[in-house]
Amino acid sequence: MSAFGGCKTSAMGILPHKDVDKALELALSLDIPFWPQLPHVSYYQDMYVQFSEHFPGMIIDETDKKITFNTTLFYEQLPEYIDKTADPETFGLSEKYANVFHRFLDQDLTKYSAIKGQVMGPISFGMRISDENLKPMIFHDEVRMLMFEFTKEKINHQYAELRKHNPNTIIFFDEPGLELIFSSISGYTSDMAKRDLAELLSGIDGIKGVHLCGNPDWDFLLNAEIDVLSFDAYRRGEVVVRYDSVRRFIEEGKILEWGIVPTNIELLDVETEDTLIAKLELLWDHLVAKGVDKEKIVRNAQLAPATCNLVGARSEEAVEKAYDLLLRISARLKAKYNLE
Repeated sequence: MSAFGGCKTSAMGILPHKDVDKALELALSLDIPFWPQLPHVSYYQDMYVQFSEHFPGMIIDETDKKITFNTTLFYEQLPEYIDKTADPETFGLSEKYANVFHRFLDQDLTKYSAIKGQVMGPISFGMRISDENLKPMIFHDEVRMLMFEFTKEKINHQYAELRKHNPNTIIFFDEPGLELIFSSISGYTSDMAKRDLAELLSGIDGIKGVHLCGNPDWDFLLNAEIDVLSFDAYRRGEVVVRYDSVRRFIEEGKILEWGIVPTNIELLDVETEDTLIAKLELLWDHLVAKGVDKEKIVRNAQLAPATCNLVGARSEEAVEKAYDLLLRISARLKAKYNLE
């Protein structure tokens, strides 16, 4: 796991850029680069659309930017889908749905300590995409079971592709929907999610990460069979460090990806290297007070932007400014703690 820690920089997969070359340059500037998802380039670059490729029953409306699950179509396409599962390419990312992924693989990725991929999490996908009667996919038991199996195959296929270019590969689930399963508005319970995720994680052949910007039950994630947890430390850090399970997570050698740099342009106009380092080290001091070894904290730390930013006239400017600030903060912390 040393390839992923030591205050190295990385980020979540989505960027607001319309220029593919610029987006790739930005992603490749990090210690642990990722292949960018660029929904402003094409609707097919949206994380939800990319996940849907080859899953039976999906209807993509590129004009209205909408995905619908059609139950009748699902059962019509299911036999053909089952026949195709023997072909690994059924779970691959095609040029149409992820041309930036293929552009990423054309780069020299051997010089990095590690590289990163990502998929839309099945819980979030299943809760957001609804059928013709506005019933979310995740409440169709048979569909949900297939969706988790589909996710496992997609992740393992992406691992295989990325490992051809760098053996230290991690793939993240982006799971904003995990915040909802602990609320009263969701009929998909946390117990159901724990069961489904445990089965999914056990079938994944690689280092596993989860990213979310919201505020779920952190114990649920800190005790899951994941290796890296990415969170919005800028807004949620004070909540996360209160959990006793953080100590076990770090002491087991797992990585916390601290999203310490905001991507909101107004916040970036007032925050500095000094203020963000002070904020981060205050969180670390809280863990030290709970008995966590400081050296383990910094060696098991990864640094990232707090969130993605897709909206607003200055979103590209904000993200680029955040990345620049992130790299400078990382350099200072690596020097301070002798991490190079």
